[in-house]
Amino acid sequence: MSQPLHFLIVEDDATSADAMRMLLERRGHRAQVCLDALSAVDLIDRQRPDAALIDIMMPGLDGVELCRRIRSLPKLDGCKLVVVTGKVYEADRARALSAGARGVIAKPIDPQTFVDDVFAHVKDDVVLTYWGVRGVMPMPGPRAYRYGGHTACVTLDLPGEQRLIFDAGTGIKALSDAIEKEGTSQIAARLLISHPHWDHINGLPQFAPLFVRGNEFEIMGPAQGDVTIRHAIGTQFDALYSAITLRDLAARVFFRDLAEATYRLGGCKVRTLLLAHPGNCLAYRVDFKGRSFCYVSDTELSSPGTETYNPDFEGRICDFIAGVDVAVIDSAYGDARLPSHRPRGTGVIARLAEVAHAAKVKDLQLFHHGPDEDDDAIDAKLAKARSVLDALGSSTICTAPAEGTRRIISAPANPNHDGLKRVA
Repeated sequence: MSQPLHFLIVEDDATSADAMRMLLERRGHRAQVCLDALSAVDLIDRQRPDAALIDIMMPGLDGVELCRRIRSLPKLDGCKLVVVTGKVYEADRARALSAGARGVIAKPIDPQTFVDDVFAHVKDDVVLTYWGVRGVMPMPGPRAYRYGGHTACVTLDLPGEQRLIFDAGTGIKALSDAIEKEGTSQIAARLLISHPHWDHINGLPQFAPLFVRGNEFEIMGPAQGDVTIRHAIGTQFDALYSAITLRDLAARVFFRDLAEATYRLGGCKVRTLLLAHPGNCLAYRVDFKGRSFCYVSDTELSSPGTETYNPDFEGRICDFIAGVDVAVIDSAYGDARLPSHRPRGTGVIARLAEVAHAAKVKDLQLFHHGPDEDDDAIDAKLAKARSVLDALGSSTICTAPAEGTRRIISAPANPNHDGLKRVA
């Protein structure tokens, strides 16, 4: 957010309000102060600020109720709400978020970080981070130094403190370490499991936030017949395989079985698609305020002329990823069902590029690399996909993200802007 923004500070303490105003103005932004919560809605309607910073404890009207009133008026949807309060209890934070606030900043504010803290909540960026990019099993050693050796785990952080975690392979340990380093307290997130094969769930016992009281997680994924996602996840904590059991978890953990359908999770729409993989395996598509993302692991996508080619399934994949900003898709050469990981055909990467082009995918991300694919093999896959896209004159770009890579999907400034930023 490089351009100046207009803020309205709704705060009954004039000294506190003036301090926030000065900090924002020093960074080039415009800031107004409203000391009367009861008049704030009318003022927002007249002034149409980009964002409002709202205290909770104010005479006449509680700040949470003020947020609720503002959010009840569709014409004020453009105003982003951030609560700045000395009430730091989890219940108050939850009330503020449920009333439409994007985030909560605790008082006393830190002058050194306040403006950055505000923008962490106000910005519209969707942040995509890769914690593990491999499939089947981890790949330790120098052959995987550049791309990393951990199995599947990807996060999507949405404005308003929403975090989606896709799969829980060994890469989730790196996510766990990052969360601990941040020092974030009382986090909430949703884990969307593609399927319960071990390379997609066996990192969960090492996910430290599950053992922190006050954290809250919803773990979702496909049932396998009469085996629920709770039971499937529970096997990772079975005493036969793990020293840690489900009874040891201190966080609040909920489980939810998903099918092929469309769901509303918080402020985003999530669509699922059954994949041609042994057992029930789901792909996920997230649509959020003009941005879109697909996570398609274990696709079993094959090239025409091979015995496993399925044009009907390919058509469903093409429809599912159509027009998406970022598509993270299985690109393994090998057939994960076989111990030898026999290649499914060297044309599979070319076909993947052709399908992404046909679906008008903006950014194709090669993912879920097999254990026989070292860094050089991934480089070769990437070069192959790019050459096919170049030959097609495609607008689709293609990369192979390494562990730790972040992608920022910004809100498009206009319908013709793709909104993509890349951060190493």
